[in-house]
Parts: sequence; structure tokens; C-alpha cells
Amino acid sequence: MVLKKAFPVGEIDYNYLKSYLSGYKNIRVKINDMLKKKEIIRVKKGLYIPGEQYRNTPVYKETLSNLIYGPSYISLQYALSFYNIIPERTETVTAVTNKRNKVFDTPVGRFSYRYIHPDLYSQGIDLIKLDEMHSILIASKEKAVADILYFSYAFENIEELKEFLFENMRIEEDEIKKLKISSIRRLAKIYKGNLLFLRRYLEEKI
Repeated sequence: MVLKKAFPVGEIDYNYLKSYLSGYKNIRVKINDMLKKKEIIRVKKGLYIPGEQYRNTPVYKETLSNLIYGPSYISLQYALSFYNIIPERTETVTAVTNKRNKVFDTPVGRFSYRYIHPDLYSQGIDLIKLDEMHSILIASKEKAVADILYFSYAFENIEELKEFLFENMRIEEDEIKKLKISSIRRLAKIYKGNLLFLRRYLEEKI
């Protein structure tokens, strides 16, 4: 139970472990021993979480997503589910990055990252607090929808947009109408393509 005092948060990097285990002659051997005893769990190289009985705080997949591969922010289906815009619960944590595509299968789940052009990356990212010790980078509702449309096929008209959103994605029309038109207009200037159809659709509903 000594470990509980050592891990005030749910995410541990290698440097923290090195500092905590500085009294051991061979730190790597000790880390391997801790892994075998499930005192810690390796999420990826250099990133760990405490074993279940040694946790002082919850382990959030969203926080891990930001740490596993970066720079990145949570978006796409997972963000829409997070905001209750789509009815399905999404197991894979989906994120967007300005680096290359990556998928990580870990002991705590799958994390998927999609590349987006750096010019589109930085607009519309929110910092949301989950609790006193955990905050996450996540797309705003508007940007999450913009990212979904960016990675979908090119629509030819508003009817195709509506079919994609309301039938394929199963988003309620009221949820789309709640999107901030000012944010959609700003994003449409840089995303263009499908987002121009969404801007037109929302402007018609004003």
C-alpha cells in the first residue's frame, strides 16, 4: 500500500518512476518486477498507470489519449459520443493529430489518431476539466462535427449532407441546430468542402 502515496495521479511517466525508484540499484529490473506484480501497467513505452489496487484517482482514457500520441486532441466519433450528440457509446478513443496516422492497442483500450493538415489543427480545441487533477484537450462540438465531415466523402449538395448526418451518423437534427453558427462560419473558412454545406444548412435554419 506504500505505492498509493507515490501515485497521486492516474498517469505515470518514466521520469517519475526513475525519481520514485532512485534508491534501487537497477531501476529497470525494479520496474519489470512492478509490472509482473501488476503494481503498474504499461500503456506504452514510457507511460504507465497504477494497478487497480494502487489508484488514488480514476484513470481517464481521455487523458491517456492526449499523452499517448501528441500533439493531439480528442475528436470524431468519441467526441460526439462524449457530448451525447450520437447515441452510440464509442469504445475506441478517436483523436486528431498534425502528425501521421497511428493506432495504439493498449491494456486500457484502443486509441486511434487521424492526421489533419496543420492549418486546420489548432482551431476550435477546448480544454475541459474532468476533475481537480485531470483536464483534456478535446474538439469543441462544432470542430468535432467539422472533423467528421472533413474525413467523410465529398457531398454534392445539402441533401447528401443531411443523409450523412441524420441517417448514417444518426445525429438528431436538433443537435445540429444547436451548433454555434459563428463557430461553423469560422471553421468553414479554413475547412471548406463539406463544411460549406453545413454552414449553408444552418444559415437557412436561422
